[in-house]
Amino acid sequence: MNCINDVRREDMALIPKLFSCKGADNLPLSFVYGGRKIFGIPAEFAPEEKREFLDANMTRTTIIGQDAKGLEIRVEYTEYRDYPVTEWVAYFTNRGGEATELISDIKIIDGVFEGTNPIYTYGNGDNCQPDGYEFWTEELKAERTIYPTDGTACAGASPFMRLRFDEYGVNIAVGWPAMWESTMAPAEGGASFKLGQRRCNMRILPGETMRTPRVYFMGFTGGEDRARNLWRRWYFAHIIPREYGHPISPKLVLHTFMIDGKPEFTGTTEANQLHGIDEYMKSGLKPDIWWMDAGWYACNFDWPFIGTWKPNPEHYPNGMGPVGRKCEENDIQFLVWFEPERVRKDTELWDEHPEWILHTEDENQGLLNLGDPACCDWIIERVDSIIKDSHIHIYRQDFNYSPLRAWELNEAEDRIGALENLHVQGYLRYWDTLMFRNPNLWCDSCASGGRRNEMETLRRSVPLHYTDVGYGHHPIKQKQHRLMFEWIPYFRAHTHNWDNDEGGYENGGKPLDLFAYHCALTPSVTSMIEYYHPEEIKEIGRRFHPVWRRAAEIMMSGDYYPLTECRRDPHDYYAMQFDDPVKRIGFVQVVRNTQVEEESITLKLQLNGDRYEMENMETGEVRVMERYGLEGGFTVSIPKRSGVIWFYKY
Repeated sequence: MNCINDVRREDMALIPKLFSCKGADNLPLSFVYGGRKIFGIPAEFAPEEKREFLDANMTRTTIIGQDAKGLEIRVEYTEYRDYPVTEWVAYFTNRGGEATELISDIKIIDGVFEGTNPIYTYGNGDNCQPDGYEFWTEELKAERTIYPTDGTACAGASPFMRLRFDEYGVNIAVGWPAMWESTMAPAEGGASFKLGQRRCNMRILPGETMRTPRVYFMGFTGGEDRARNLWRRWYFAHIIPREYGHPISPKLVLHTFMIDGKPEFTGTTEANQLHGIDEYMKSGLKPDIWWMDAGWYACNFDWPFIGTWKPNPEHYPNGMGPVGRKCEENDIQFLVWFEPERVRKDTELWDEHPEWILHTEDENQGLLNLGDPACCDWIIERVDSIIKDSHIHIYRQDFNYSPLRAWELNEAEDRIGALENLHVQGYLRYWDTLMFRNPNLWCDSCASGGRRNEMETLRRSVPLHYTDVGYGHHPIKQKQHRLMFEWIPYFRAHTHNWDNDEGGYENGGKPLDLFAYHCALTPSVTSMIEYYHPEEIKEIGRRFHPVWRRAAEIMMSGDYYPLTECRRDPHDYYAMQFDDPVKRIGFVQVVRNTQVEEESITLKLQLNGDRYEMENMETGEVRVMERYGLEGGFTVSIPKRSGVIWFYKY
């Protein structure tokens, strides 16, 4: 990210308040071991401490100890020296020859934030419903426990939270792609916070390791704008995956979809994919990403029939390599969809490796047990071979399955949470190995949309498909984008319209137009143009793609300022600002939704300059405005169902 990080001395002074590491006997870790509640790593484990520099901006403290029975506990604490951020994770390993005593209720964090008048912000994640991506802010007057509902990390609970006191605030982010649980409660002198794996009551077997969720804390001074933008700057500096050493750049996505009326990508073939790429290029519509979603394997046009991970020999007699090479020849990245964890009946994995399938009451599908090392190794080898043979540049993983029931039905009474924990470790090893073996590969995370957008996954990927809800319902998208820009600043949207002639969203579905593009203004966008569309549709893309790219580049370097409420209401205006104080550029976007009656809106902008040269790239209009003229507000008048972007420099 190009912006200065804006870290202040008073921000860095907050690190001691973020559960900083103060030695083995003062760790925020707690657990129950053999019926005894333990805090930290007791002296009987003979803990030893090691501190190391990971790089110029990160230090790691590792505290490790082992008791006489062979239970080893390793706690890793990472402190960021360029941002006020701390990070915690712990590992429990059985080095003995017998199963451990019962270990339960492991909390990587069990402690108190100090401060006065705590205010807590939390959300419901992506619940695959229109009311997802909702956040609530309330005075912390009672205990509040949140956790996901179905085994995926974000279904019903967001892993991103904020706690504010009179004196300072804390951004909190959880890394655990399964069933985490957090509890925030009022406490004497502040607010108590606990975080761990929700279901945890197990004996650890000899040689086995269990781990906790990973958690991040960022301290900040100032208000909400500063909280979100300090987070965004740290995220771009330390979390977002890299391409050739740089954060992933804006990406325009094209594809051929629903060919011959076949669902998803089941109708794709080598011939029509190569033809589609050629036709787009001839039309002056060159994508950054060529998208191949579900259905490229043999499935008889039933894309969820998964478990035989081989290109359909009838559609791809030469494999997908010709498509991947075609992309490389044209400087296009080839993205391919996988869903390895769900297995359907009568597929290769189901028939040949039944020992790897965790079954539920559903007799037609099950969960691939990535916690089994042999199973994890097998799927790594198979998918890695497809990545290499197909010249895949972006690995896309989906997960249209709720795994909780599979874990519950297949665990013993003294192993509650073990299958989940091992699955999480296998899932992360699977991704890490694919990326290690394919150095130029990067990953797109999806789980029926955004049900796995937690920090362990996001450390390894970007969520190009962040939801399965509301692609063309503009107010729903605006609410989703409002939260994505704040917490997960790289994502993708579709240029769909689902509105009707009356301005509602029942039985609607207008064709692609400029309004659809304005409502999909995100760092990556799928332009819903097909190569066979008429020239007037293609021309819309040719006109707007440069506008989108200019805005997207500023999204990747600038601070984000939401200028209006987002209430999923077509009667509301939607407006946002991105400002890069280093390059001294930015833009303001205003969308007048389908049922807004007010003819104009006046917005309070973030102003960092004295004189603004403003340009409407779509119309060519130019304005020069002085700061004193903007301090009273920036007024925009546009028609219903339209948008405008004012780029500026100062």
